[in-house]
Amino acid sequence: MKEEIIIKELQFKAVRSSGAGGQHVNKTSSKVEVSFPIFSSEGLSEAEKERLKARIPNRISSEGILTLQCSESRSQHRNKAIGIQRMLELLKQHLKVAKKRKKSKPSRSAIEKRIKAKKNNALKKAYRKPPKLE
Repeated sequence: MKEEIIIKELQFKAVRSSGAGGQHVNKTSSKVEVSFPIFSSEGLSEAEKERLKARIPNRISSEGILTLQCSESRSQHRNKAIGIQRMLELLKQHLKVAKKRKKSKPSRSAIEKRIKAKKNNALKKAYRKPPKLE
């Protein structure tokens, strides 16, 4: 993943933000929509594109565009910066390759301890039974 190239490929759209804010909300377009065309990107390898497609299919549109919205701040520039940061974090998070699990077996002492506990439990239950009369 090449961050510089990805940042250049991001597309921004300013939209009117919803919610409280009085007249300021009605006049300014402070909400920012950040779009990233995944499949036409030169900042991602083919393997990375496939990994993203498999991991977050519900966030990617049918055209292959990943979109985020940011309306935290009243400033359009601040929202743009937050949107870029979020997009990069989202890509990094979903491009991580999970470590393969190494099989392990319990130690000899752990096995002996478990068997000893089982025997003690069996004895405890055996002592609860009434004695057999022959």
